[in-house]
Amino acid sequence: MIIVTGAAGFIGSCLVQKLNEEGYTDLILVDDFTKVEKEPNLVNKKYSQKIDRAIFSHWLDENHRLVQFIFHIGARTDTTEFDKSILWQLNTDYTKMLWNACVNYGLPFVYASSAATYGLGEFGYDDNETNINQLLPLNPYGESKSEFDKWALAQNQQPYFWAGLKFFNVYGPNEYHKARMASVVFHAYQQIKNTGSLNLFKSHHPDFKDGEQMRDFVYVKDVVNVLYFFLHHRKDAGIYNLGSGKARTFKDLAAATFQAMAIAPQINFIDTPADIRDKYQYFTEAKMQKLKAIGYDIPFHTIEQGVADYVNNYLAKNNYL
Repeated sequence: MIIVTGAAGFIGSCLVQKLNEEGYTDLILVDDFTKVEKEPNLVNKKYSQKIDRAIFSHWLDENHRLVQFIFHIGARTDTTEFDKSILWQLNTDYTKMLWNACVNYGLPFVYASSAATYGLGEFGYDDNETNINQLLPLNPYGESKSEFDKWALAQNQQPYFWAGLKFFNVYGPNEYHKARMASVVFHAYQQIKNTGSLNLFKSHHPDFKDGEQMRDFVYVKDVVNVLYFFLHHRKDAGIYNLGSGKARTFKDLAAATFQAMAIAPQINFIDTPADIRDKYQYFTEAKMQKLKAIGYDIPFHTIEQGVADYVNNYLAKNNYL
């Protein structure tokens, strides 16, 4: 059995599809399955059982001998959530529980960290683990992820194999349910479809022109390829970046979306809301040498390739992966 937590969510459901495509169907899916808006993400997926996240710890105690691997993708990912008790419970403490279970039962463990741990990038975007205690996340979500990364590195007892993956700006199919927290690509498509134009934030930084703020946008199909790589690699434990490795501008993303939709570009620049200006990231780019050094060599989609696939094969047809 392979465990996937957060299995009904965006990245988790795409991972389930990837595992199915590779012939794995004895999957245990863990999530809060009361959220009906996520149900389409699991249509036509093959799995053995769904377990509510609230009782999964007990289930694992009873069934760990049948488990081969745990992918812990589930988390509260809302960057506007400021109730730290919720974030610590669902992101930090729940992950500690799974880590300890993997130590006790001899299970390999891969979990989702986040590029939100890097904050404004004061110390760069290098997944060198000696830097992790210095990082300054900008919001409680990033703090909850950073706290676990720091805790994991401090543990004397660790799973025989583990990896924490710092997801950068992931976009792609199966994020329909995420509303405000969906990717910029998703919102750009909807806005262009409805109005024929796209609003982007102005720059309030002298080093960046309007629309030339940069992010590391990574296609979800690349993310699940990396996750699948670790299912078989099972060595070189540690924390890894998971981005495309190439920062691109919001204007690039807009151009790729307009092109995929065959609509002439029309961009309007609006003020960045005052309440987020001081926490606005103008540049993120994952250093990916560490992952490549352990043998990962599958090329990542460019923003043009990823957006074209997402728009034409999923968004335009309301399809799911």
